[in-house]
Amino acid sequence: MARFTDEELMRKVQEGFIVESEADMTESYRKALINQITVQGDTELMSAPAYWMASKDAPSTNTMVSATAIIQDELGHANIAYRLLQDLGVDTDALLYDRPPNKFKNPFGFDQPIANWAELVSAHGLYDRAGITLLSDVHRHTSYGPLKRALVKVGMEENFHLRHGEAWMKKLCEAGGEGRDLVQRAVDWMFPMGVEWFGMPDDRKHHNAQLDFKLKGMTNDQLRNTWLKAVVPLCESLGLEVPAHSDPDTGEVELEYGFPCEWDADDRVWLYDQPITWDQVWERWRARGPMNEEFVNSVRRSRGSIERMLAA
Repeated sequence: MARFTDEELMRKVQEGFIVESEADMTESYRKALINQITVQGDTELMSAPAYWMASKDAPSTNTMVSATAIIQDELGHANIAYRLLQDLGVDTDALLYDRPPNKFKNPFGFDQPIANWAELVSAHGLYDRAGITLLSDVHRHTSYGPLKRALVKVGMEENFHLRHGEAWMKKLCEAGGEGRDLVQRAVDWMFPMGVEWFGMPDDRKHHNAQLDFKLKGMTNDQLRNTWLKAVVPLCESLGLEVPAHSDPDTGEVELEYGFPCEWDADDRVWLYDQPITWDQVWERWRARGPMNEEFVNSVRRSRGSIERMLAA
């Protein structure tokens, strides 16, 4: 029998109670926690093949080493999340190797091809900023002790990824020419992906268990606005065009397009003049992007290769 009812546990965690084991959880708390950590693990895992695809365009040996180190970090972060899931009784072998690829819970941005070095560093500057926005909020507010402690290491490494991306975006933009143009083209399609990263807007989200149980502290729209307040000034400082602007006095950011809007996957462009409903966005997310199966299978192939090598 559970120690607490849902209402009792909600009250306790809002007052500062830290959950350390399943003995402290209700089933609703456990379900919300598992869903949140699964999204975290899948996002970290699927970033690795996405980043690997572009890392082969690194301009030098040193930059290839940096890119590979970031991929190694991401795989380590995924391992941390799945290890936490194991402690909650989740069969992570089944989660990783038996789920259909379209059931992975990573953001839509990691179902897209990242084709070159400029796109890779822009992904670090935009997508890793999204990851830091989410996970730093979880680290500050989560009521689940093991996750709070695990995120100390994750947060430090994600900040390295972000600084790497921002520094390279600046370097390419300041150099001008083709490098700057490639960063602009990357930002053209990645920026709206980042706006979508944080999920449904607050007025469409009907289940708030993660907030009620204090698994995170900020709403989807608050997280989205935090990301925008960091990314839009960065792009403005680099002379990059984005469909948003920031108020220099208040720091508030306003989008300059109807959100959400249609995405042309073939040409990788956003059709700002074609607004769509959130039901249509949800259907697009559920259908996954063009690299979904390839990225999932690339991770799964590595296990088979190692097993064959050990059996030889």
